[in-house]
Amino acid sequence: MSREGLKVLFGLPLRQTTGFVGSLLELAGLNWTVPNFSTLCRRQRTLSVAIPFRGSSGPLHLLIDSTGIKAEGEGEWNARKHGGPKRRLWRKIHIGIDEETLEVRAVEVTSSSIGDAPMLPDLLDQIPPDEEIGSVTGDGAYDTRKCHDAIAARNAYAVIPPRKNAKLWKSDTPGARARNEAVRSSKYLGRSLWRQVTGYHRRSRVETKPLGIMLRITLPVSGCIV
Repeated sequence: MSREGLKVLFGLPLRQTTGFVGSLLELAGLNWTVPNFSTLCRRQRTLSVAIPFRGSSGPLHLLIDSTGIKAEGEGEWNARKHGGPKRRLWRKIHIGIDEETLEVRAVEVTSSSIGDAPMLPDLLDQIPPDEEIGSVTGDGAYDTRKCHDAIAARNAYAVIPPRKNAKLWKSDTPGARARNEAVRSSKYLGRSLWRQVTGYHRRSRVETKPLGIMLRITLPVSGCIV
């Protein structure tokens, strides 16, 4: 198992993982050098992480949402040691999970100033082009032209509640037609019944999923996640 795998498996910060690997090599009698913290920090910035998954029995039904996580910077570390005001940073995690297996299929980390809707196309790009997507479910924040067009481009059905007092879009694109149909349906059925019919309640599964990546992380001065 790689060093990164041990870090994730045991939930260790980077410095502790480095010491743990060094101890394992010493017990194994191997005279190998463990890279120092600074080297590992630089390397993991460009590390390409492939998220393994079991896959659904049919088309992928993707549930999209985001959450905020608190990060500790140099200011908070100094405040703990010497006292004084704390500087708190926030990051935003955008995730997409498989409704059937509850496995994370797509993830993006951004600053807290980035909205939900602009990240949906990037999340969909993480799903292999040859994998069929049955539906994409998200809250009203994703009710934008860019999101509906991105979902329609994957031949998927969008389960996104239209905004209140939503008007029909004039553009004649697959995404616009699907969104206009949702507007008509929600007005005819009522928002509550529309959510039941479309299965919108499934979105709550992504909100309650216990993800290790949602736990608090620490950012040292260099800015790498440890």
